Amino acid sequence: MRGLHADTGYLMYRLGLRSGQLFNTFLQESGLRLRHYALLRFLATTEGALQRELSTRLGYDPSAIVGLVDDLEKLGFAERRPSPDDRRSRIVVLTADGRGFLRDTDEAGLRVTNELLGPLDASERATLHTLLQRVAEDGLA
Repeated sequence: MRGLHADTGYLMYRLGLRSGQLFNTFLQESGLRLRHYALLRFLATTEGALQRELSTRLGYDPSAIVGLVDDLEKLGFAERRPSPDDRRSRIVVLTADGRGFLRDTDEAGLRVTNELLGPLDASERATLHTLLQRVAEDGLA
């Protein structure tokens, strides 16, 4: 019988949990969680997105997106605006305060990554990142 650490899927699961724990710990002071952070990071790459698009792209349940956007609106990090393509729809956009929050968290995010990937040298980290991107592009698209 194989041990758990011989199973790549299990290792990825455990590392994902650990990464989430570390990110949630650093986000705790702001009152946000990793799901909020992921939504903000996604919004930083767009001019705005419909809530259903956020749900699809992030892999979150549509009802969860509503609550996450509500939380971010209360903090002034995101806002809902009329869609320029369809006035009946609303898009979610990142605010200047949201961009500022992301800038302020960049260093803390790097610390989390460095803690998680401490055993790897720079070349190994680059290789891991490239491989994870390839898997994510195919498996999470």
